Amino acid sequence: MKYLNGNWLIRDGFSVDYGKSIYDYKIEKSKLTLWLPFKEITDPGMTLDDGMLTVEITAPRKNIIDIKIINFKGEVDHGPNFKLNKDVDFEPRIVEQQDKFVFISDKTSLEIIRGSQVKFNFYYDSKFRAEVIDRSVARIFDPQGHVHVSNSFVLQPGEKIYGLGERFSNFVKNGQEVEIWNRDGGTETTQSYKNIPLYLSNRNYGIFVDTPEKVSYEVASQQVDRVEFSVPSQELSYMFIGGKDNKEVLDHYTALTGRPPLLPAWSYGLWLTTSFTTKYDEKTVMSFINGMLERDIPLSVFHFDCCWMKPTEWCNFEWDPDIFPDPEGLLDKIHNKGIKVCVWINPYIAQKSRLFEEGAQKGYFIKKTNGDVWQWDKWQAGMAIVDFTNPDAVKWYQGYLKELLNQGVDVFKTDFGERIPTKDVQYFDKSDPEKMHNYYPLIYNKIVIDTIAEVKGQKEALVFARSGTVGSQCYPVHWGGDSSSNYSSMAETLRSGLSFGMSGFGYWSHDISGFEENATPDLYNRWTQFGLLSSHSRYHGSTTYKVPWLYGEEAVENTKKFTNLKLKLLPYLMGMSLEAHLHGTPILRSMVLEFPDDPGTEDLDMQYMLGSNLLVAPIFNDQGEAQFYVPETKGKWISILTGEAYESGRWYKQKFDELTLPVLARPNSVIITGEFDNETMYDFTEHPTINVFEPGDGKIEARLTDSYGTEVGKVIVINDGNNLLVKPQNLKTFDIRIYIAGNKVNEYKDLTGETKLSITK
Repeated sequence: MKYLNGNWLIRDGFSVDYGKSIYDYKIEKSKLTLWLPFKEITDPGMTLDDGMLTVEITAPRKNIIDIKIINFKGEVDHGPNFKLNKDVDFEPRIVEQQDKFVFISDKTSLEIIRGSQVKFNFYYDSKFRAEVIDRSVARIFDPQGHVHVSNSFVLQPGEKIYGLGERFSNFVKNGQEVEIWNRDGGTETTQSYKNIPLYLSNRNYGIFVDTPEKVSYEVASQQVDRVEFSVPSQELSYMFIGGKDNKEVLDHYTALTGRPPLLPAWSYGLWLTTSFTTKYDEKTVMSFINGMLERDIPLSVFHFDCCWMKPTEWCNFEWDPDIFPDPEGLLDKIHNKGIKVCVWINPYIAQKSRLFEEGAQKGYFIKKTNGDVWQWDKWQAGMAIVDFTNPDAVKWYQGYLKELLNQGVDVFKTDFGERIPTKDVQYFDKSDPEKMHNYYPLIYNKIVIDTIAEVKGQKEALVFARSGTVGSQCYPVHWGGDSSSNYSSMAETLRSGLSFGMSGFGYWSHDISGFEENATPDLYNRWTQFGLLSSHSRYHGSTTYKVPWLYGEEAVENTKKFTNLKLKLLPYLMGMSLEAHLHGTPILRSMVLEFPDDPGTEDLDMQYMLGSNLLVAPIFNDQGEAQFYVPETKGKWISILTGEAYESGRWYKQKFDELTLPVLARPNSVIITGEFDNETMYDFTEHPTINVFEPGDGKIEARLTDSYGTEVGKVIVINDGNNLLVKPQNLKTFDIRIYIAGNKVNEYKDLTGETKLSITK
């Protein structure tokens, strides 16, 4: 929210009161409370007829400090609020000194200077990280007379800001104005489907604003040396999260807000859809599935988009009998080919739907404040929205999902959830509509996943979701929304995925080749490579089919090659999903997250790390040209597609043929690949290949999971300078390949147990 006119003046219609200094304080067992009047008080008479901010400082977990700034404390909180995993046994230390207070949460600490001006200094492991200075803690009245509470942090020289959810704008957020408010706006605007009030700094700390209501950020866009955030409320609660690096910050953040779950291996395979407004029936569906299999392209999931139901009746959860007279028989045919089935749903009920009358009569929809059902014609005629704060509405909605699951549906694409009204509406549980707007997709996706878990089992439970908020990382998978079929949209899609990963989400997907319009064969091929080198992979479109043979034989070859490659990499990807589950580290990672000490990575948004050990640089043009940076490391990076070696700490500009792109293995890394490149659900400990790239002195290791992500083994590789000692745990038999730049790959087959190998140099 912009309220300043330059550095000294206030915009017309606004008024601003800054917390001036500490007038009084109270230290309790685990809480420090400060009172900040809007002027420095030197005598009792100055306490009359003026306001004062209350600041409460606590620590919900180790290395997290919660600062709550309160104007008027009497406002009733109707919720909803984020569910936080607070450590009730943890007690911070509060030290009072003559010139300051020190609030200590494990290695993270806050120094509050006792002087004539507000000054907060934040540290991690005694290293200075960030500061709040004078004219930073504020109460603001906007031109309509509404109160806002605001706080700002100083941007240090060279400091860069990342995250804030899925954002299609520049990856580095400096200079941007960001609103945390879910919208259905496509990928070509500053609007977003998944807004997360968390940002990370390249100085290795995070700031999380703990509210589902709208949060407004000015990231060096009002004052160029500040990050400011404000809420339209009487209270602003934000948390400073410390860490040795931003991986550790995400670890602390997801410990507080929820970890990404483990997912079954079949979800990582290729998903193919009917597309949105295309005409299709059983013959069309089976021609797509058989066409993929006849071309030896492994398919994991087939998705039915909206038109499995009758148009104008979304959602009625009923197969259109004119197009699908025998849905159970069709689902059996698909399952018999080893393919899962996904169907499209949303939380909206059209007036023509068979569900509308029942839902309206029983009070299952969001209502207006006068008791009428809230409706509009955007999307579907007379559309209502299910009120998931009503337990009976939840059971009613879940009942229809269970019918579909018992028919043979395996997973749901949970579309929409962003256009949730706030004006003149009421919820069953009296929730605040302003807070429910962003919070709604969390409960929507949770109840769908809970339903799948009840019918299919917890290990099979996932969705393909578009909207989200804080905590939605617990209910994956999310995809990037309605992109366009061009290279610019492909690039903005990647930027959004990188920001999303910096916001606590472990998994992410996108519409391969773009949603709107039709793709050129070249774009189809390049986006296919990018899509199959993401955590989850789905072809989807609006008005056009996306089966590869419609884009030429080269597209068929490309799809097969990269689907096979991804399935070969499944043991590696599943190991990375375990890291996401345990620590909140995303599978698709920004370069700066993986290499925080290399300044060359700080602005990179056209390449990424797939897990910790694979660098991917998608190609964003029809000339086959890639420009990419190889981070500073010991040893050379080696292409897993061509075998070419690359020096570290260098930029490259290089052309690639239609079937290749930069996919480089990190030196001194272990990447475990599976026995098969056409299956997903099998025993990964049965004859995998242990790929060791440019081994350096010391020890490296890799985890191995089962096909549901549970750790079942580990590989430890120790290099003493002359020999490699390979120590597998719980592997039956395995092969080893050692890649050293400039040398032929050393291959060792059908090995068992601990093995010592010579290094060819």
